[in-house]
Amino acid sequence: MQNLKNLMEKLKNYILDSIDEIRNKVSWSKFNELQSSAILVLVASLIFALVIGLIDFGFQNTLRWFYREF
Repeated sequence: MQNLKNLMEKLKNYILDSIDEIRNKVSWSKFNELQSSAILVLVASLIFALVIGLIDFGFQNTLRWFYREF
């Protein structure tokens, strides 16, 4: 029973320390920084998707040509 109380006390301290760290020690980004980062990720993802799509289109046409010829 004492072992369970110790475990619960450790868990309680862990949760309270985590909340304290999030409130007082974490440096949160400003909204405009987050917005800029989100736009950058969106643009990079679209460019990456376009490049992969073009590569896929090229492979698809190459394989169609190859199998029609042979």
